[in-house]
Amino acid sequence: MAEELISFEPATGTELARFAVGAADVEVAAAREAWAGWAARPLAFRIETMRRFANVVRAKSDAFTDLIARETGKPLWEARTEVDSVVAKVDISVSAYADRTSQRRMEQPMGARIAVRHKPHGVLAVLGPYNFPAHLPNGHIVPALIAGNAVVFKPSEKTPAVGAFMVDCYREAGVPEGCIRLLIGGPAEGKALAEHAGIDGLLFTGSARTGLALNRLFADRPEKILALEMGGNNPIVVWDTPDLHSAAVLVIQSAFTTAGQRCTAARRLIVESRLYDPLIETLCGLVRRLIVGAPHDQPAPFMGPVIDNDVADQLGESFLALLMRGARPIRHLERPDPARPFLSPAIIDVTGMAERPDIELFGPILQVSRVDDFDAAIAEANATRYGLSASLVSQTPGLYDRFWANIRAGIVNWNKPTNGAASNAPFGGVGWSGNHRPSAYYAADYCAYPVVSSEADSARASLGVGLRDS
Repeated sequence: MAEELISFEPATGTELARFAVGAADVEVAAAREAWAGWAARPLAFRIETMRRFANVVRAKSDAFTDLIARETGKPLWEARTEVDSVVAKVDISVSAYADRTSQRRMEQPMGARIAVRHKPHGVLAVLGPYNFPAHLPNGHIVPALIAGNAVVFKPSEKTPAVGAFMVDCYREAGVPEGCIRLLIGGPAEGKALAEHAGIDGLLFTGSARTGLALNRLFADRPEKILALEMGGNNPIVVWDTPDLHSAAVLVIQSAFTTAGQRCTAARRLIVESRLYDPLIETLCGLVRRLIVGAPHDQPAPFMGPVIDNDVADQLGESFLALLMRGARPIRHLERPDPARPFLSPAIIDVTGMAERPDIELFGPILQVSRVDDFDAAIAEANATRYGLSASLVSQTPGLYDRFWANIRAGIVNWNKPTNGAASNAPFGGVGWSGNHRPSAYYAADYCAYPVVSSEADSARASLGVGLRDS
């Protein structure tokens, strides 16, 4: 077993940081010891601590931005938006907790009342992804801490430095060390944490393969909360629109932002046959102009590398597999330097291809299908086990009504990118994209459970039937 985890910069291959691999037993034990004291603190105290966390991150914004950019390879401008999202999550989570878990009181006869309050689960494990190593786990951790839970956070083994930086910010803001624990490690440590008897729930963002394994693991553990966000094979449909330039921009934003490493990224473009040729021409013209580069390059790149060489190799193999099954390349997936994971945006026509794999290609590969009628477009969009995000680009409101009513996804957008999800709204999907535990604004729902109490100020009771005469 490795005793040390090394983080490398994807863009340069330079070593960024080294960390000792941790132990789930140690971290869970510390969290279990600390969580009750944190839960006993007034809600106002916990909220104020989270507001201090936002101020700490704000003060360290430049350093945090630089670290995210270096460890993920994403452009500096995009890393900055992630830091902004970390700060904004606090106010959103405060509002969500008040809205979703507010105390309620209902008066009953004879001075009695029904009260609804919420309690924290206890110790929650958070498994974070590498594509948004700060924003996405923070979206679990902040609402969990507000609710009074302790958290054991295991960042992705590909982005441990960002995870460690963020944990330091929580602690500097006043979160007790026992209430925010950092578990460094790889899949073995993640598995040990997920299986640990001392956690009261698991909050996960990552691949469907891992999410399905976690779902099986928790199948006989109904007493533990499990929230899964597992990505998607998302469609964007272009239909009946005269503005092909705007349509092409929306497709590019959907498919290639973050080098395609977003769970909401468009993997599939479905286009009306009569628009196919002009749209593809416009799309390719824009793609040729996209700058792929390192985070600090000038001019600023549109996208950086994928996370590492292993992922780049897998994406290359997946593109080749599509070709071997009959797909037609429109723009090849190119890799200028075999030693580095920079990939060019790729477009491939899969119209009529037999046995097309229903998988999430987590990178800059866009599969295109042409269809003749709108019902066929909806059927093609729904031809997936996933159901996270879908978008329609069209000037016809009636088509959007049909699209919204019939598409199977948790996020359905109109004339917006597939990845245009707001943090002040619920975020989640159906099918293999999640287990009906949406995050973002609805994270408050899985960070606390409701307790219903029938209450009266004094005991007044009588038996009206079923008694023998005295």
